[in-house]
Amino acid sequence: MEPPALTVSAAVREHLRKLCLHEFPCGTGSWNKSRFLPQTYRAWRELIPREEDAVGPGEETVDALLGLVCSPHSPWALLEGSSAEDRFLRELAIQNPLMLKDSFFYTYFRSLRVVDKQVSLVDNDLLKFVKLEELVLSANQIKEIDTTNLPPTLKVLELYGNKMTSMECLCTCPPPRLQHLGLGHNKLLGPLESLYVTSDYWPNLISLDLSFNDLTDLQGMVSGLRTLRRLRLLVLQGNPLALVPCYRGFIIDGLSGLCVLDDITVAPSEKHLFRGLSHSGDLLAHEARLVVTVGHVRGVLDSSVLDPEPGPQGPFITYSYYVTYEFVEDEEGEGDEYGRVPAALDVFSCLLWQIVKPPPSTEQLGEDIPKEPIKEAEDSVGPGLASQSQSGELEESGASAPLPRPMDSAEELAKLRPRLDPRLWPSPGTVLFSTVRKPWSDVIPCNYEMQHVLKDLVRLKAFLLSGTTVTIVEEKILSWPAVPPSPNSPSAAKKGKGEKDKKGKEKDKEEKDKKGKDGKDKDLRQDPPVLRVLGSGPVDLEPLLSGEPFMSTVCNFGVVRTLETNRLTLYRVQIRVRKLKMVRPVMVTGQGVFTEDQS
Repeated sequence: MEPPALTVSAAVREHLRKLCLHEFPCGTGSWNKSRFLPQTYRAWRELIPREEDAVGPGEETVDALLGLVCSPHSPWALLEGSSAEDRFLRELAIQNPLMLKDSFFYTYFRSLRVVDKQVSLVDNDLLKFVKLEELVLSANQIKEIDTTNLPPTLKVLELYGNKMTSMECLCTCPPPRLQHLGLGHNKLLGPLESLYVTSDYWPNLISLDLSFNDLTDLQGMVSGLRTLRRLRLLVLQGNPLALVPCYRGFIIDGLSGLCVLDDITVAPSEKHLFRGLSHSGDLLAHEARLVVTVGHVRGVLDSSVLDPEPGPQGPFITYSYYVTYEFVEDEEGEGDEYGRVPAALDVFSCLLWQIVKPPPSTEQLGEDIPKEPIKEAEDSVGPGLASQSQSGELEESGASAPLPRPMDSAEELAKLRPRLDPRLWPSPGTVLFSTVRKPWSDVIPCNYEMQHVLKDLVRLKAFLLSGTTVTIVEEKILSWPAVPPSPNSPSAAKKGKGEKDKKGKEKDKEEKDKKGKDGKDKDLRQDPPVLRVLGSGPVDLEPLLSGEPFMSTVCNFGVVRTLETNRLTLYRVQIRVRKLKMVRPVMVTGQGVFTEDQS
């Protein structure tokens, strides 16, 4: 059974009760009883002195009582952040407590602030506040309001942070004198909301705040707001419609009397610059364009200094580094046109290959040898697509070991799943975008720039509110030399060919060896890449939703390199420099042959 709805009047009564207006040091009691004796008794007891002359035993003066409620160190002091009305009522409860009756409260309050009290219903007891001009009901649970319960004297109505989905309920019987309406941080959604912001309902409206809702119809909203002749202040930032290009110019030109838009004063130069833009509504783009750039990465550890020197049989280890970030995916799938990188699929492909055939070790090199060397996918396809094609070739290349049963595969998948870093998977509703793989350097240049065009502005707004996650990934690939097939293999039975074919094969083999010496790894078979997250952290994108044209941030993922790793890196560099010095260039002249030092 649901608890009864909490009303505004009940929240006001509870607030007055917590002020303790009828308890010490306020109200009447033994601490001030001589000040409030009946008149007849005071006349009969003429010897009772006035309060300013003396007080009875055990009583306190008015100044002493006021000191108890005004001193910040007093246990009876008001809580920090209390309003001026609360302070006035506490002082009045000491100076003249007999005035504190219901009739006084209903005529005294001109402003009521009921904030974060879990109020969900505006009841008709609110009509008893006959002089109420300001009503603040922010951060509550209000979904609808019966405007017949609102005092007609209201000039300010604030409903920030509630659960209202439409303004229709406010237009049944709106307060005729209302000058400011605040509906920010609600759930207003749909093109029909522009029908409820006209002068038919708000003839005296000067200020309107509809920020951080889900409004998308910019043209319809401007058409409705144009009828509000007294409107001078408008806040629409945080809505999906504010992400459309030329949003500010379209509103400034459409509302000529506007003075402040999104807390920024409308300059005369802006009115001149955007003149005539509101008449070109057909050319208004209903999409948002955002450009993401990644500069460079600094301070990454060179993991190769921790690996031993490779032997003739390998493994040959290569490292590359890249940056990933999450971004919302448009419903129409336009991300593929802009180079979307399905990193999650990349990781899953690698995991699937590990289940089908585990990576070879030094003990298995002589046992499980593929029939043909596995070719590396070309890098021109892109980082993500290259990983997919590579994984596909790995699955197609048959191995001598039989495939495991489905149940075994599921068990192996359950065992391997904890090894995957969850930071390598995108959040629901997003995809991962990646920079190009780069080798290690002290400063790794990314030089990445990607433009995202999205038409689903509501999803984009939700994504900007939640922010993105930036991750630095290290990719480690182990390569092994290709071993010729064994004599018992089917390929060995094909040796009974002519001498010409044999020489041709030997020539091809020499060309392959030459390519291997040039640094190309076409004769090497590779294990699936091993991914390691070097750093990951959130990036706040809400300033873009609040009207900022661009934002820049430096992601600090902490200390990755240490003094020991820096020493090893320096030692590796010194060894390479020594090797280069040992190979001295030779210069031939007419007088003889000289080395570089002799010349």
